[in-house]
Amino acid sequence: MNAAVLYGSEDLRLERMEIPHAGPGEVVVQVGAALTCGTDLKVYRRGYHAMMLTPPIPFGHELAGVVTEVGEYVTRFKKGDRVVALNSAPCDNCYFCRRGQQNLCEDLLFNNGAYAEFIRIPARIVEKNTLLIPDGVPFEHAALTEPLACVVRGLEESGARAGDTMIVIGAGPIGLMFMHVAEIAGVKVIAVVKRREIELRRMYLSGNCML
Repeated sequence: MNAAVLYGSEDLRLERMEIPHAGPGEVVVQVGAALTCGTDLKVYRRGYHAMMLTPPIPFGHELAGVVTEVGEYVTRFKKGDRVVALNSAPCDNCYFCRRGQQNLCEDLLFNNGAYAEFIRIPARIVEKNTLLIPDGVPFEHAALTEPLACVVRGLEESGARAGDTMIVIGAGPIGLMFMHVAEIAGVKVIAVVKRREIELRRMYLSGNCML
């Protein structure tokens, strides 16, 4: 299969690799859509990420696709299922996880390699953070699950209620999702953005731009 492999700062190479196989508790997914987020861009420029990856390593982490192989002990998914597999999963055993602070997990498991034809999903992510995609939801929309979840959690943490007014600073992808989610929740939004971001937002809303 073809896969994009990160070797260092701005050193991303397209290579031929063996199609992975599923071990116990794992699944293999044929990638239908793989997105690029701000973290990917920063890692590409820096050439590393202290927690997520050490080059050389297959790159990309936001994806959706179709299960092509199911490992032993997997019961929730079958071959042919459309799924979104998030790029990390907590241990649920460390001090922070036991306190409900999985974002601070001391043994957070990451998975990379979304920029490829196939990707193996580790057992912990299969168990905790892999979801079936409803019929009619395109892969590129389903792959937004992880950043959208961050936005929804952020809105919940803000304590904003219907009728409140919220200021969103920046109109990048996360900012745009914050605006949309807040609007759905009945929150009035004031956007503080740069001129270029205003132009991008207009293009996005008109259907002439995909961020």
